[in-house]
Amino acid sequence: MGNQPATLRDVLELSAQQYAGSTALSMIDGQGMTYAQLLTHVRKVQDLLTRYGVRPGDRVALLGENMPNWGVAFFAVTTMGAVAVPILPDFHPADIANIIEHAEARAVFVSERLTTKVPELKNNEVVIMLESFVIIDAQGREEIVVESPRVPIAGEDLAAIVYTSGTTGHSKGVMLTHGNLVSDAFATREITDVNNRDRMLSILPLAHTYECTLGLVLPVMVGASVYYLDKPPSAAVLLPALAKIRPTIMLSVPLIIEKIYKAKILPELTKTAALRSLYGVTAVRKILHRIAGRKLSKTFGGRLRIFAIGGAPIAPDVELFLREAGFPYAIGYGLTETSPLIAGTHPRNTRYRSTGPALPGTQIRILDPNPETAEGEVVVKGPTVMKGYYRDPERTASVFTEDGWFKTGDLGVMQDDGYLFIKGRLKNMILGPSGKNIYPEELETIINEFDSVRESIVFEQQNRLVALIHLDYEGLQQLFHSLGEVDIRKRVSTLLDDLHRDINSRVPLYARIHKLVEHLEPFQKTPTQKIKRHLYIP
Repeated sequence: MGNQPATLRDVLELSAQQYAGSTALSMIDGQGMTYAQLLTHVRKVQDLLTRYGVRPGDRVALLGENMPNWGVAFFAVTTMGAVAVPILPDFHPADIANIIEHAEARAVFVSERLTTKVPELKNNEVVIMLESFVIIDAQGREEIVVESPRVPIAGEDLAAIVYTSGTTGHSKGVMLTHGNLVSDAFATREITDVNNRDRMLSILPLAHTYECTLGLVLPVMVGASVYYLDKPPSAAVLLPALAKIRPTIMLSVPLIIEKIYKAKILPELTKTAALRSLYGVTAVRKILHRIAGRKLSKTFGGRLRIFAIGGAPIAPDVELFLREAGFPYAIGYGLTETSPLIAGTHPRNTRYRSTGPALPGTQIRILDPNPETAEGEVVVKGPTVMKGYYRDPERTASVFTEDGWFKTGDLGVMQDDGYLFIKGRLKNMILGPSGKNIYPEELETIINEFDSVRESIVFEQQNRLVALIHLDYEGLQQLFHSLGEVDIRKRVSTLLDDLHRDINSRVPLYARIHKLVEHLEPFQKTPTQKIKRHLYIP
C-alpha cells in the first residue's frame, strides 16, 4: 500500500504528481477538475487568502454546498498551514454566527445560496464567494502584494476545527490534526482497497467529517474521482445521477437505504397474500431478496462494490435484506472526535449487527465491562483521536481516561476476534426497576420494524417507559382515503392500541412500554439523520 503521507499537503501534492491528468472532483453535469488543476486552483486560492492577510494558524470558515470548489477551499486553507472550520449548511444562522465568533475566523468562504446565513461580521473577516473565489466583503481591508509562504507543516499541526451539533444541543469545536485526518483515510484505504479506478458519488454534506475524510481526503489520496449533485439527493435527482456516473463507491447514512427498502422493495415483496405467505418462509425469502438485490444493484448503476453506511445505526430488517440480497454494504462506526472512523470492514467481511473490528492502528477496549453481559463503554486510542475541544480544556479532560483513552459515550460488546457491537448511548441507557439495563435504541428498533411506524423515541417518565411514535401517514392516507376525519382518527387510535399490544409482545417483561404517544411531525435530526432526542424528552 505504500507509506502513509504525513499531512494533507503531502496527500495533495503526491496525487497531483501521480494522477495529474485524472479527474479529481466534478459536478455531475459539469467540467471535471483534474488532479493537476486541483493543485493549481489550491495555490491560487492560497495566494488570494495571503493577499488579504490570512496567515498560518488562522481559522477560515467554510460554509457551502458540495461542489469541487469546496474541496479546493479546504485544501487551500489546510495546506497553507491555516485551519479549516467546515460549517454544515443546515445550521441555523445564530449557530453559524456563534461558530465564526468562537473560532475567531479570519475569512469565510460561502456559497451563493447561503450568503444570507453569514452574520454581520465583527472581527474584520474577509468573505469569499465559493463558486468564483471572488472577494465579496473585505470590510476595508486592503489587498497586499505578497506570495503565499510555504511554511513547514507537521502531522501534529491543527488542520480543522469541526463544530458538531450532535444530539445534545451543545455545539463543540473538535480539533483534528493533519495526522488525524490522514491516518483515518489511510487506514480506511487499507481495509477497503479504494484506488484510482474508483468513482464516488457524493450525497452527504462535505462539512461532516464522515464525508470530508472518507469522501474527499481518501479519494484524493488514491487518485479516485468524486462527483457532486447540484441538488439534494431526492429520488428524482439521485436515480439519473446513478445511471450517469455508475459509481463504484458510495458513502451513505442508514436513512437513505431504509427509505428505499420500506417504500419500494418491501411493498413489492409482500404485495399479495400469496407473496406475504411465501415471504415468511426463510428459504423463499432469501431467494426473493437475491432477486431484489440484483434489481437494486442495477438501480445503483451496476458497478457498485462498496456501499458504506455510517453516522447512525441501521435497522436490523434492512441489514438482513442487504446481507441476503448480496448487496455490497459495509457498516462503519466512528465519531467526529475520531476523524471519524473507529471500526469497519470491507463488504466481504461484514457480520450481522456488528460495526466490524478496529481500523488498523486503532485500539478499542471496553471500559469496566459488566461481568454478566460484557457490556461497557467503548474507549479508543490511536492516531485518529482528536487533539481536544477548541478553547474548552475542561470538556476535553472529561472525555479522556487517566491513561489517555478517549471515551466515546457508546456502550458496546466486543467479541474475542475483535468484532464490535454497539448497544446504544451511555447517557440514553435506562436502569429498569429490576436492575436490568434498558437500551432505548434497541426498543426503537423493534418499534420501527412495524410497517405503520416511521420513527420513534423511547424514554423514561415517572419510572415508566414511554414511546413517542411518528406514524407512516402517507401509507395510512392511502389505506383510509375513503373515510372521513372522525373515522380516520378512530382507526389511528385503534392502530395505536394494536401497536402497543404487539410491541409489548416482542420485548422482555422488564422493558415493556407503558404508553404510546402519537407525534404528528417528523422528528428533527442531525446531519447524519440521528434524532435530536433532547428536543423531545421531558
